[in-house]
Amino acid sequence: MNISQAAAESGFPVKTLRYYEDIGLVAPMRQDNGYRDYAEPDLHKLTFLQRSRGLGFSIEDCRVLLSLYEDKDRASGDVKKLAKTHVTRIDQKISELQSLRSTLGHLIASCHGDARADCPILNDLAGEHLS
Repeated sequence: MNISQAAAESGFPVKTLRYYEDIGLVAPMRQDNGYRDYAEPDLHKLTFLQRSRGLGFSIEDCRVLLSLYEDKDRASGDVKKLAKTHVTRIDQKISELQSLRSTLGHLIASCHGDARADCPILNDLAGEHLS
């Protein structure tokens, strides 16, 4: 199938499929006219990548996961270790987002939100501390 069909089947934009080929995540065959020809195994990889990316794995993590998936002699412990590392990164992001939310909540509570020009939110963004 051509790249447009593969994009429709996988849910990725055509540009992403080209990028994934450029970085070696997928390698569709080429027809005599040079057009990409995606086969069932390519679509399977794209589905795998779609799910992995949806779970927030980085491109490099996806590369490792694909390699582990294709290695029938792999140790499941290697996969679990990668997933646990990813969960740790997610937990760190959640903590950072909670901190950002707390800071913004404090700034919002400090702002009168009326016709006054004084705005603690803008003052904080400018590096001026709340009084």
